[in-house]
Amino acid sequence: MFYVCSYLGACLKIKIDHEGAQPQPEALNIRPSQFSLGGLCGRRLCLLKTTTQWWRRQESRSRGSMAQRIRDPLHNLIEFDDGELERTLWRVTQTRPFQRLRRVKQLGFSDLVYPGASHSRLAHSVGVFSTARQLMEVVRKAGIQQDSRENIALAAALVHDLGHGPFSHAFETVGKRLDLKLADHEHVSDLLIRNGEVAQVLNEMGSGFAIDVADMVKKEGRITVHNAVVSSQFDADRLDYMRRDRLMTGTQHSAIDFTWLIANLEIASLPTGVDEEQTGSVDTFVIGSKAIHAAEAYVLGLFQLYPTVYFHKATRGAEKLFTELLVRIVELARDGRTACTGLSDRHPIIRFSQKPDDLDIALCLDDTVVWGALSLMADATDPLVSQFSVRLRDRKLFKCVDIRTRVSHEFDPNSNGNSNDTATIEKCCAKVNAKLTEWTNAKSGDFPRILIDEAKRSPYRDGAGSLGPTERINVRTDGGQLVDLKQRSRVVANLADYRLLQVYHERSDLEASKLIDDTIKQEVLACR
Repeated sequence: MFYVCSYLGACLKIKIDHEGAQPQPEALNIRPSQFSLGGLCGRRLCLLKTTTQWWRRQESRSRGSMAQRIRDPLHNLIEFDDGELERTLWRVTQTRPFQRLRRVKQLGFSDLVYPGASHSRLAHSVGVFSTARQLMEVVRKAGIQQDSRENIALAAALVHDLGHGPFSHAFETVGKRLDLKLADHEHVSDLLIRNGEVAQVLNEMGSGFAIDVADMVKKEGRITVHNAVVSSQFDADRLDYMRRDRLMTGTQHSAIDFTWLIANLEIASLPTGVDEEQTGSVDTFVIGSKAIHAAEAYVLGLFQLYPTVYFHKATRGAEKLFTELLVRIVELARDGRTACTGLSDRHPIIRFSQKPDDLDIALCLDDTVVWGALSLMADATDPLVSQFSVRLRDRKLFKCVDIRTRVSHEFDPNSNGNSNDTATIEKCCAKVNAKLTEWTNAKSGDFPRILIDEAKRSPYRDGAGSLGPTERINVRTDGGQLVDLKQRSRVVANLADYRLLQVYHERSDLEASKLIDDTIKQEVLACR
């Protein structure tokens, strides 16, 4: 091994291999004339860069491995280096459970509204890993060197979504109605990380590594700043999906100043304890005083994504149809009436319906399996299966009625869906919901005529949960104090929970339509 020095003593390192073979100029993309004294003088910087790149490739090849790269629309180039951890994590991405995430969309039915929103949970998971590495740079700059915890957190960021089923949260709704444990994505993720192919690869990092990763994803075990990378209000998961979902849907609001937030991110120690008794402290992320407005925009961005993307009426309407369809399929299969579904006994949906505790069968389910089954189920003899399959396949969704907006408008025609008398609105909406639920249970039979959709989302948590102050977004004041973001932002402090109450019915069902209108008017009158 020896080196050739360049003109004027610059250490231009041209690597010669152990057999003494000098690299050919063509291999370096350098003309022979450039090896002359004059050529080196005029082109020494270009030559140095080219040769260094070639030298690094040769070193990597001599070790028998090369960095693996993924081109991503959000992060551009995501590279897995040839260090022990990232080589291991790259092999995790090649496992069956991880590759299955290619066939599970991040936003479920949102591409019925936003055609570009067809990105997968695999893309999101790799993006979370990339974002977690950026957060780890902040941790390292703060002087916190805990390689084992860092490795666990980076692995957890990559595999945190392994357990999502077809259409993600809509599938979980089916699981709750039918008590299907393997429809719970957190439970399935835990199983996949602790056991099987993924665990085997992770444990190449050391015995028990997979268990440590699973514990961090599950928010168990020792709490350090690395946990905040995986699970907090400023974690890698949210920092990726907020930007990715905005990009892929094409919506122009909800932008966050990610670069400025990261540049002003600090690590600080916060007290922990029960009530007012301090029992210890924990390091966590803190937003610097110069980025308070960026942090405020970050919270508002999430708040805006819910009504416009995640809770869009068409997306939720498709989820309601999917839920009713899959519930009926499972019930028919359990009753031995598979022939009524239009599917064969060997179809993954039928197999899962009959053996819902078989993890291997559950891994056969993804979005593509459902989409491929819709045309088969369109010929089912069961009316609900046939009609709802066609509706999903052809995007013939039920009509949506926003109960909360209608109630608010009845109270105040100029309210545009908002009202200052929140308590009265909530009381009236609850009564409308109860009346419509009672009617649909009595009238629908096996074919639901009104589908009720109710949800609530809090845009900001103030640290009242089990993890205390580490759950909230902490900011540093100009005076150096650490306070909750909502103490510095009146906008965040005044953000209320986003509440959703809407119903869906077939457009031709005039009886259901009239019932909804009459019920709203009657209950508003009673609540005045």
